[in-house]
Amino acid sequence: MSRIPPIQSLLAFEALARLRSVTQAAEELSVTPSAVSHRIRQLETQLDCKVFARGDFSLSPEGTAYLPRVREALAALQQTPGRQRHPEAPTRLRVAVTPTFSRQILLPRLARFRHAYPEIELMLQVTIPGHHLTAEEADIELRLGQGAFADRESTHLLSEDICPVCSPEYLHETGPLEGFDSDEIVARAHLIPSPLEPWHTWFRACGIGLPEPRTGTQFNDLGLVLDAAVAGFGVALMRLKLGQAWLDSGRLVRLSRESVRSPNDYFLCWKPGTLERWECAAFVDWLRQALDD
Repeated sequence: MSRIPPIQSLLAFEALARLRSVTQAAEELSVTPSAVSHRIRQLETQLDCKVFARGDFSLSPEGTAYLPRVREALAALQQTPGRQRHPEAPTRLRVAVTPTFSRQILLPRLARFRHAYPEIELMLQVTIPGHHLTAEEADIELRLGQGAFADRESTHLLSEDICPVCSPEYLHETGPLEGFDSDEIVARAHLIPSPLEPWHTWFRACGIGLPEPRTGTQFNDLGLVLDAAVAGFGVALMRLKLGQAWLDSGRLVRLSRESVRSPNDYFLCWKPGTLERWECAAFVDWLRQALDD
């Protein structure tokens, strides 16, 4: 029993791992910031390892492995005796994600989440990019935008660079488009418009004076934009991490060696109080860590 860390230290560890702020953790636990720091040092001394790797309170490998067990134990302690959930009942977590992000970025990593948290039954549902609409209420939601969402708390998840791409066949038919960085070259191509990734970002970076394309078929999913480029619709703006599979397969080719930072980033969002549920906090922490690998 002497090797079991004090409950105060475990609560401080869980709060600090979730909030990444000593001040916020202290406010949540109704203690002073120095008390939180003391409890973390006490925990690390007893475990004989560091649970945080850096000053921004990113978890160390040991802390990453330990956090799920701490959350599971704290959740069990919160159960009222005689009212425990059936031990085989799953802990359900509803996550709303955009279609292409789900296929290209989340699903290839999801086996690791299932392995780390077999007790969580993950229910994925589609959200419409840019409109934040889902068929059912979700616990955690992926949003594409510039942050500071009025109706949700959020954490930054992923930034992207963009670059113009087209199919090899379209490039052969249209002629040289190398660089795609002048009015003359861009005017020769048909630009595939999408409100999710406007062309003015690329135009501004390259000093191009052409207007934003307003005509032609538009798509509200970035994967459909890339599939349209594969089908010969014209030139698309690709988010390079999201569209890597299209480049690797040769279905699309880059028209420039340069890339530009997209103004829209990916964020995980939730209603206030959601991360008090251990499974929600676990998913947010896991996905942030998974994208850092």
